[in-house]
Amino acid sequence: MSQLTPLSSLHVTRHLIPAHGRIPNTSIHNRPLIIYHRAFKDPTVTADDIEEHLIRVGVVRPSWRYTMYPTSHFHSTTHEFLVIAHGRALLLFGGDDNPGAVEAEVRRGDAILIPAGVAHRLLKDKEGGFLMVGSYPVGAPMWDMCYGNAGKEEVGVEKRVAQLGWFVKDPLYGDRGPAVSD
Repeated sequence: MSQLTPLSSLHVTRHLIPAHGRIPNTSIHNRPLIIYHRAFKDPTVTADDIEEHLIRVGVVRPSWRYTMYPTSHFHSTTHEFLVIAHGRALLLFGGDDNPGAVEAEVRRGDAILIPAGVAHRLLKDKEGGFLMVGSYPVGAPMWDMCYGNAGKEEVGVEKRVAQLGWFVKDPLYGDRGPAVSD
């Protein structure tokens, strides 16, 4: 089993991203996008290893294995936790044309906690075969797909995001970790 980087050595970046158009980003709940750089220190970590670890911690439930969609989208019904299982990619958080957006290069072993309302998309798969394990908090409702449109399918986005609670335990580290520390 692949081991996690000790918390004392873990490099974490946090980003508060302003609302842009109809994309709330972190403006409603003021919880940052969190990137856990090289959370899994074993360079051969697999999707199976990641899923086993997430199930053991029990905060999020692995739901899928896939790349990231190339279209900016966000979820209003749940937060999302991603762990990179293969490859390297450049991702965009915050929405296209948002001056406060964040571009981040991620690689195998990195993890990303995306608060509800934060737009995200794939800009470039740098090696081919970019693969993530996507997870959602245990007990959370089914994720939705929002694009920041004015259509009726996105009515109530802000209210849904505002009603969501935050993590009481970290998806990777349990009682302690970036999601539950300031």
